[in-house]
Amino acid sequence: MSRWDVADVMTVGAVSVQEDTPFKEIVDLLELHEVNALPVVDAFDRVVGVVSSADLLAKIEFAGDDDRVRLFESRHTRQARGKAHATAAGELMHAPAVTITGGASLPAAARIMESAGLKRLPVVDDLGRLVGIVTRRDLLKVFLRADEDIRREIQDAALAGLVGVDHSHLRVEVDDGVVTLLGQVERSSLIPLVIRQVERTDGVVDVVSQLSPIVDDDTRPYQAPVMF
Repeated sequence: MSRWDVADVMTVGAVSVQEDTPFKEIVDLLELHEVNALPVVDAFDRVVGVVSSADLLAKIEFAGDDDRVRLFESRHTRQARGKAHATAAGELMHAPAVTITGGASLPAAARIMESAGLKRLPVVDDLGRLVGIVTRRDLLKVFLRADEDIRREIQDAALAGLVGVDHSHLRVEVDDGVVTLLGQVERSSLIPLVIRQVERTDGVVDVVSQLSPIVDDDTRPYQAPVMF
């Protein structure tokens, strides 16, 4: 079963800056390209960090402030205060950058963005060189797949090779990405497996099962209800 990966949805040829790119040029590029962060690359185009609009805002937040360390001041605030005097990307950037490769899966990219609180990730090759950018919005492109493409993949690939699943006994319907499964499978224990397999198909929004088993092999022990 073919799966979409980051390379399928990313923007190729991402805009980047170098460590010596001046402050005002960074602002110009953010505004021109309507983004809130840019990867910082070295002379070999390897990603060494990311500079964001939040990094630049320290220049406003701490304008005219003195450099004395405050009692109980957090490490984050001290770093932000230091960036108020920065004049180039190398002094402003977050490093090391959180990156991803083009061959990574879309779920992997989504998990990284969510856990790191990021809206975009630099995409790098095996040598760490910048090849593109993937955003949260890019990841949603998978849900633009045509219903017929999704239905065909489920029938021809997702359910292929599942023992106890006879295609002649199944019907797959897809409407706006919502998959309805109708028909029979050999055993009741197969139904959750079939649903999970279909859910992994790129572009599936939800799965509605109307499957019935030829044989009920649910052997879970009976549990008496708890009485209060």
